[in-house]
Amino acid sequence: MLERRFGLPTATLLVVASMVGTGVFTTTGFLVRDIGSNPAVLACWVVGAAAALAGALSYAELAAALPRNGGEYLLLSRIYHPALGFTAGWITLVVGFCAPIAAAALAFAAYLAAVIPGLPELPAALVLIAVLTGVHCMRIEVGARFQDAFTLGKIALILAFVAGGLLLGEPTRALAPGAVPFGRALLSPGFAVGLVFVSYAYQGWNASYYVAEELREPVRWLPLSLVAGTLLVAALYLGLNVVFLGAVPAGDLSGVEAVAHVASVALFGPRAAAVLSLVIAVGLVSTVGAYVMTGPRVLEAMGQRSRALRALGGRGRGRGPVPAIALQGILATGMALTARLDALLTYAGFTLSLVAALAVVGVPVLRWREPDLPRPYRCWGYPVTPWLFVALALWMAGHAAAEHPGVALAAAVTVGLGLALWWLIEGRARGRA
Repeated sequence: MLERRFGLPTATLLVVASMVGTGVFTTTGFLVRDIGSNPAVLACWVVGAAAALAGALSYAELAAALPRNGGEYLLLSRIYHPALGFTAGWITLVVGFCAPIAAAALAFAAYLAAVIPGLPELPAALVLIAVLTGVHCMRIEVGARFQDAFTLGKIALILAFVAGGLLLGEPTRALAPGAVPFGRALLSPGFAVGLVFVSYAYQGWNASYYVAEELREPVRWLPLSLVAGTLLVAALYLGLNVVFLGAVPAGDLSGVEAVAHVASVALFGPRAAAVLSLVIAVGLVSTVGAYVMTGPRVLEAMGQRSRALRALGGRGRGRGPVPAIALQGILATGMALTARLDALLTYAGFTLSLVAALAVVGVPVLRWREPDLPRPYRCWGYPVTPWLFVALALWMAGHAAAEHPGVALAAAVTVGLGLALWWLIEGRARGRA
């Protein structure tokens, strides 16, 4: 039995830290390029927020009924089949945590290089991964306090940036008609693919569920942390994007990765922009730390239930799952060495949307299969809420597959590898039994 060391503030801030990272600071430039309408770009973020909230409300029911560490690995194993649960755990590890760790570390290095010209970006990203992996191998309280402090600082930074941007920029520019009419932009493939990028920026709305067994009063605080964290991030994202779009003409943002830096140069001047880029880089530290903190709980759960993976299931008294943290750090380092940032964003957003949709379908499946399962919290708006999330996930995944078939192929390979690993590790032993 794990010690319950985390309270509501840490759980909520973990959701915020997991969500506010690479995506919001690197996505809007791609959306402006692909959608061609500032109002439609804002609408994309609003639709993404609605999808994330629908997912959080659905997960809240599952979390309150089944408050265990392990995330989708345990959920899908129970709802469908152990092979699907294992594959979801594999996907969560590779796509849900290692890829975002790599992407956030690369973005951290890019913003730091904007302040320190000539800084070698890749080594800086690798050092960040190594340092935070070490921090979270220490006592659990050390990692939690680190996360809380950096996340509160990140929230304060964003609020200050939004306030200054609204005062000094031209917020009305965010609603100005673009090259593509608003209605046509909403129905375009670019909008659907843009939702894949946005969905990546909103990934993390289920973060507190990964530490469910270590949360005090999980039945009470898990649903609240999921919903409160998601609503707070949605408000921050909308404010940030109004400022980005109001800072410079759309053409200056089109296809740009470091949109916050471009906007801050226009709003506050080069010196202030350098300071802001440094603070954003520091804010990304909490994002990497959140992934380093939550991801290994999935590996740990897999190790506790698999004889072949039992080396990953151990932890010392008062410490986190050190073997799982170390393995995740190694895999994230490999991804940072080999992948481009935009490719990581699309790949992660596409694959995780499908896994989350499968988990959300579990809400009606469990209600049908286990009607007597205690449900301290029931999904608000059921059955519309979970099916809305699933419909949005499938819609944007379909468009993403059509526009970027390589991403769909990479996701299929990831799923295939997960199923193959399950058969090699678990399936043959079950067959012999």
